[in-house]
Amino acid sequence: MDVRATPLSIDGAWLFEPATFADRRGSFTAPFQGPAFREALGFDLTVAQANQSVSARGVVRGVHYADVPPGQAKYLHVAAGAVRDVVVDLRVGSPTFGRSEAVDLDATSLRAVYLAEGLGHAFQALTDTAVVGYLCSTSYTPSAEHGIDPLDPVLALPWAEGVEPVLSDKDRAAPTLDEALAAGALPTWEACRARYAALRG
Repeated sequence: MDVRATPLSIDGAWLFEPATFADRRGSFTAPFQGPAFREALGFDLTVAQANQSVSARGVVRGVHYADVPPGQAKYLHVAAGAVRDVVVDLRVGSPTFGRSEAVDLDATSLRAVYLAEGLGHAFQALTDTAVVGYLCSTSYTPSAEHGIDPLDPVLALPWAEGVEPVLSDKDRAAPTLDEALAAGALPTWEACRARYAALRG
């Protein structure tokens, strides 16, 4: 198998682009490949839980993140349709704190995004139906899971033009970045760096 790994502008976020093999029957792709992941990041991805979401056009899920330690890293790809995937640096003290980066993912290219512990994650469905699969490094723990308002004007996330955002009640009620920062609810760069160092041994 073949896959190209490229770091994004936010430390701890990566884009993986796997090769697709097509013939008269259809195609085959391996969106996640352990050896390529280890070569790029220097450690193996521990998978504690695999999730799948199905979203209608316009649905925004996120911005979600988990307490660090241990945090929750995610590796995700789109199995059907297309989404705009957004990584947000929520690590207080990080050189890129508050910055975001968007990558369009779809079921044709099967590009995948990895985001390390402490980074916020959100996406918006761009097609009538979008199916997203996630590999998560830790299991879901409700008390450790948090969110930031994906429509926070301070973040100014680059949602698709002409596509009305559809939010859950929980995401709509989430605090802004400034509110979460004032409440001490965000992970720190120091704690996240310690977590990354531990993963690399």
